[in-house]
Amino acid sequence: MKNDAGKKKVVLELGGNAAAIITPSANLKDTLKKCLVGAFAYAGQVCIHTQRIYVHYSIFDDFTSSFVKETQKLMSGDPLNIETDISSLIDETNAIRVENWIYEAINQGAKLLTGGKRKGAFIEPSVLTGTNKKMKINGEEVFGPTVIIEPYDSFTDVVDLVNDTPYGLQAGVFTNQIDEMNFAFDKLNVGGVMINETPSYRVDHMPYGGIKDSGLGREGLKYAIFDMLEPKILVKPK
Repeated sequence: MKNDAGKKKVVLELGGNAAAIITPSANLKDTLKKCLVGAFAYAGQVCIHTQRIYVHYSIFDDFTSSFVKETQKLMSGDPLNIETDISSLIDETNAIRVENWIYEAINQGAKLLTGGKRKGAFIEPSVLTGTNKKMKINGEEVFGPTVIIEPYDSFTDVVDLVNDTPYGLQAGVFTNQIDEMNFAFDKLNVGGVMINETPSYRVDHMPYGGIKDSGLGREGLKYAIFDMLEPKILVKPK
């Protein structure tokens, strides 16, 4: 793609499999609400869709149980209806692909906690656990209404786990500890770190973009303009 542009400047935002880290110090009620939106808004058809959620083992069972219950309450239907929480994918071909990825993961040892059924272009919001990066549902960009939830023990280790992917667009970290915020910002290999927000958070005037296979350059008002400009320097003698 970039090779076709030759010497022309390009900005590429190429998506990813964005992750959220949930620590014991997080406000779980607020975190749960935000993660539901991050996972299932637009039926997951967002480049910064919250695809992977890593939860500290001490709160894993409680969070996962609550997340599954709230997922099952989501109302499906016409996207023009204000009461609708989730609707169809862009076409049936992609719904079939997501369905195949879900059951491929199950066949490889993952556990489906809710969802997984498809009707035409609609696929139920789905939650899985027991996954690994070799499963497409975890390691590739699903671009659909699925999320994987996995436990972790050490904050250092979970940051390494989030980084263990070809992608690096955005990440979310739910914590109220300054040291964890700083460590996450220093060590996460992504274009943006959202504290107490999902990786799906974005506003137009922020510099938005990723690294690795998630692209290069930045979108967002002045940052996109700067990416398309060439700096020119003038040095004059006195």
